[in-house]
Amino acid sequence: MMLALWHEGHWVHDLDPVALHFPASWGFQGVHWYGLAYATGFMVAAYLLGRWRRQGLGPVKTHVDESALITAVMMGVILGGRLGHVLLYARAEFLQDPLMVFRVWKGGMASHGGFLGVLLAGLWFARTRRVSFLAVGDLLVALAPAGILFGRLANFVNAELVGRPSQVAWAVIFPHEGLLPRHPSQLYEAFGEGLVPLCWVLWRYPQRLAPGRLAGEFLLIYAVARVTCEAFRLPEDGFILGLTAGQFWTLPLALGGIFLILNAKRASNDVARKAE
Repeated sequence: MMLALWHEGHWVHDLDPVALHFPASWGFQGVHWYGLAYATGFMVAAYLLGRWRRQGLGPVKTHVDESALITAVMMGVILGGRLGHVLLYARAEFLQDPLMVFRVWKGGMASHGGFLGVLLAGLWFARTRRVSFLAVGDLLVALAPAGILFGRLANFVNAELVGRPSQVAWAVIFPHEGLLPRHPSQLYEAFGEGLVPLCWVLWRYPQRLAPGRLAGEFLLIYAVARVTCEAFRLPEDGFILGLTAGQFWTLPLALGGIFLILNAKRASNDVARKAE
């Protein structure tokens, strides 16, 4: 028996994770919203990268370097995100079914692993192009929020990473978790981890801040949003030292953000003193 669209005043999640269905004879289920979310995030990043390059902002000066960086970032996000999910949250599932690592269309991408993948891509680009790694880092964090935003929206469509039970008016019922209304924590994360940082970097990046400053600000904003939103999310990945796994693995990002902000501030003060 199908559930009604509304149950006791709460919306029942019935969104299809597949955006475009293919005929069964094709051997593929279709195009998933999750894949479209990542594709859209990469397209927005490519647009911003090209726009800022033409404006003379950042360390990317040529079209060739632009293509190389966006390709490296795509590989870093996908490989890092997937491997991060497996190593941090799905070790038992991987041991039972190693092929699950390739089924990315079903979800399962760890943002922490994605950050590490992008970090390695930035290190590679800075070293091969002989440009400031901090400047590359500022550019990369300015490109990241759009992908996070669309990724979290895809989490909601997929009905994964659900929230804790709640009776707030906007709570959602996810049928595979029972009939308890829950926080739509995926939407909270889309707002806090994606939309807010996106607006911030679009405002701050053109201001030509000291190298590393924007990267630090982004990491701190993201960390605060992630730790806060995790309080509304079902801790399905368990706890570490009294924190959810997501909160625990976010702490290094917060510390890194504080360090980068203080380092950039010190560098700016040194430049100001030399100019006096």
